[in-house]
Amino acid sequence: MIDESLRWVDDRLGIAKGGRTFLDKIFPDHWSFMLGEIALYSFVVLLGTGVFLSLYYVPSAHEIIYHGSYLPLRGQRVSEAYASTVGLSFDVRSGLLMRQAHHWAADIFVGAIAVHMARVFFTGAFRKPREFNWIVGVTMLILAIVNGFLGYSLPDDLVSGTGIRIAYSIIESVPLVGSYLAFFLFGGNYPGSGVIIPRFFIIHVLIVPLILLGLLGAHLGLLVKQKHTQFPGKSKSERNVVGSPMFPTFMAKTTGFLFMTTGVIFLLGGFVQINPIWQFGQYESYKISYAVQPDWYMGWLDGALRIMPSWEWVGWGHTIPLEVFLPAVIFPGIVFNIFYTWPFIESRHTKDLAYHNLLDRPRDRPKRTAAGAAMLGLLGTVFFASSTDVMANFFDLPLMGVLWFFRIAVIVVPIVSYFLAYQICNELRQAEGLGKRKRALAVTLTESGEYRTEESEPRPGDGAGVELEPVPVPAFIDVVPPELATGEGVRRVMR
Repeated sequence: MIDESLRWVDDRLGIAKGGRTFLDKIFPDHWSFMLGEIALYSFVVLLGTGVFLSLYYVPSAHEIIYHGSYLPLRGQRVSEAYASTVGLSFDVRSGLLMRQAHHWAADIFVGAIAVHMARVFFTGAFRKPREFNWIVGVTMLILAIVNGFLGYSLPDDLVSGTGIRIAYSIIESVPLVGSYLAFFLFGGNYPGSGVIIPRFFIIHVLIVPLILLGLLGAHLGLLVKQKHTQFPGKSKSERNVVGSPMFPTFMAKTTGFLFMTTGVIFLLGGFVQINPIWQFGQYESYKISYAVQPDWYMGWLDGALRIMPSWEWVGWGHTIPLEVFLPAVIFPGIVFNIFYTWPFIESRHTKDLAYHNLLDRPRDRPKRTAAGAAMLGLLGTVFFASSTDVMANFFDLPLMGVLWFFRIAVIVVPIVSYFLAYQICNELRQAEGLGKRKRALAVTLTESGEYRTEESEPRPGDGAGVELEPVPVPAFIDVVPPELATGEGVRRVMR
């Protein structure tokens, strides 16, 4: 009956050939390719836990009297958004687990995208013909950061309210149209008419996830169409892909990795506290708390705002707050535009218009590696600058001294990082026997007190002949009983 059903569908849609091609897709075996899988499976957990949370969360700024099970909050006036989030944490079975797993999955999702794109950048996987897939990835990174900010703004606690206030100031700092945009989005002057929470909720749970799903489909579709990149090695060339087929090898491994990623996220959600909003309290526009930092992926923007001098421009009846506009609008705009255009900048500089399916080792492209190290140094410096108040308090230093340290470091660190990475790459390229695994030596002490060294037994991957020979993809897949699973040129899968 299953065979007849499949034939019926294939006669009308012609999917057998495409399905066979998809199941035969080859995936290279390298640990770095798991970074993209972590991002994908974190997104799956985000969708699942997000659906659960949306069933209990109330996106409303309307004030009510709290009567839940959290005793210190009883009798206080709070928003429905805050009350429903606290109730979700204490009154809904598994609610706190799902809420914290959702938050951890968001942090891991953005982190996995960032590290995955760093791997793509340093190995040159963005080159022709994969420029469009790089652009899709950068867009997904931006949307993930934006949606993460919207997500942790929804509980309406003191920390998230502080972030919303900063967002209002950033929008308002845009010349000419900023005040109009902020007034329209918030429904009035800050803190607005109470519409910002419902609007953030719709954007967070509906609009951005749908766009991300579309981009994810495009990303995976291009991956299947353009084939995988791979590191240089035995029998690997620009015209082939050496690795494991989708079915059954890769499918079994990636399914297990899905369970592992999900398990780690839920272990974090169950045992590692994150965003305890009941300790922060309801947001009030006149309140502020010490040592407030956003989630890690917004730290670089927060740090840039902190170290920016208090500059402003006044003219023709208008004031442009440069202390907000430059670090929060111009700086991220420059950073992400560099990300978007880098494949074209590099191809124009190197005059390289060839197709590339083999990856570079970072040491073999010292200028690109140095540029990436400089950007990481810049972003890392402003990231650590987001904790200037904590550092000043912990080390008992004057706050202005810490601010000036980071204002200087944000210029010095990228320059030093560039030249240091460039020099290291050049020295690595000149090293003798680079890239070959060294045999371990066993040191023994003789009775006369003499030390002798002997080569140890070969490890997996040492020497010649230890790598499996690549096997061509079979002509077709056939499902047969065990006694008939023989023959060459056919991958027969036993029932």
